[in-house]
Amino acid sequence: MGKGTKIVVLRAKELIYTGIFVGLAILLIFLIILMLNTKKRDDIPTEETSSSYVAGVYKTSIMLNQTPIDVTVTVDSDHINSIEFVNLSDSITTMYPLLQPALDNIAAQVCEKQSTKDITYPEESRYTSTLLIEAINESLEKASP
Repeated sequence: MGKGTKIVVLRAKELIYTGIFVGLAILLIFLIILMLNTKKRDDIPTEETSSSYVAGVYKTSIMLNQTPIDVTVTVDSDHINSIEFVNLSDSITTMYPLLQPALDNIAAQVCEKQSTKDITYPEESRYTSTLLIEAINESLEKASP
């Protein structure tokens, strides 16, 4: 066995399989690097920055003296536009005279601040205001994407 020429026999089938496995391994490594890359890009808008709400009218019912009153919150994608009562009967306004003024006060503050945090209300309507703020928060949760 001297210094002669050595012949290596490769089968085409083995070469094809090896090429496919090497390609899949490179693709797998690329995907792992892509998935583990946690660096966020600033030019891609996130869900939080693109919209705060799903536009629409959302209502929450509250019960006062066995009578349902609907508090509706109208929002667009970025703003709280209005807050108002629906189905407010005269008997409820007579029995609860602070209800409408309390909602008007809270609605003005919420539309200005675009949040129910740090809302101020008079001491004499604290229970009514707390009930209304909870109803508004529930409607805003329905509006969240």
